[in-house]
Amino acid sequence: MTRPLLIAALLLAAAAGASAQTPGTVTPRPLPPLANPNDPNLPAKELFGRATTGAPMEARSFGFYSRGCVAGAVALPVNGETWQVMRLSRNRMWGHPDMMAFLERFAGKVPQVSRWPGILVGDISQPRGGPMLTGHASHQIGLDADIWLTPMPRRRLTTEEREMTSAVNMVRADRRDIDPATWTADHLRVIKAAAQDPVVERVLVNAAIKKALCREAGADRSWLSRVRPVPGHNYHMHIRIRCPAGSPGCRPQDPPPTADGCGAELDWWFTDAVLNPRPNPNWRPPPPITMAGLPEACRQVLVAR
Repeated sequence: MTRPLLIAALLLAAAAGASAQTPGTVTPRPLPPLANPNDPNLPAKELFGRATTGAPMEARSFGFYSRGCVAGAVALPVNGETWQVMRLSRNRMWGHPDMMAFLERFAGKVPQVSRWPGILVGDISQPRGGPMLTGHASHQIGLDADIWLTPMPRRRLTTEEREMTSAVNMVRADRRDIDPATWTADHLRVIKAAAQDPVVERVLVNAAIKKALCREAGADRSWLSRVRPVPGHNYHMHIRIRCPAGSPGCRPQDPPPTADGCGAELDWWFTDAVLNPRPNPNWRPPPPITMAGLPEACRQVLVAR
């Protein structure tokens, strides 16, 4: 992503707010049917946002992380020995089976490397992927997952707690570093464990969190190249895994740079132009994606029964 695009992303993130922490509801209601679901100008998010189950097809991811869909998605069980799923009302605990295997493996490793009993899992993907009605631009092909930077409690959360509880902000009010009142060495250990998994493509975090990781990583810095600074992400880390085998229609992301990312490129995130970007009166958010903007296979994924 070029720096102008990053500035645009910063402005969009500021306008959207901390959507990951928006409360859910304990009484979710189905969306009303669409008057004309075949309208070619209808945003694809209106269609994919109404899917409630995975497509009964061979598991495959189609397209790119921010423009695609997923067939054969499965749902992560809402409770595991070392994980609990949050915001159940969103029904975004679906993903490619490779993502589910990673999450179970990673969740099991967390208590081994830290004092956390387990992880709290935020949004993964919709049942058939695709653009979402609210929040994320990515998470469309079942290969992205948000992990809260708050340890799982040693008890099972209630439905109301899963919908209403907020994760903990890791970033100082001036956004130039982590908040020492909330950041711990266990956060580094958990993020490092995610970045070291062989299927992980990237771990996306706030630049202040990346700064803390660079400062505290110690001698083993091989994993830092996978941890990339992005706007927002001060409450959670966003884990992205590689395109699965058997998904030739999945478009991979370019590999991250091999350097640890702790030099001038990180300093840029703390310049005034980035921390306080000037609004551009001519900038407009991109138009919503329609079905024509997604891989052709997503039409079959959407209607499969």
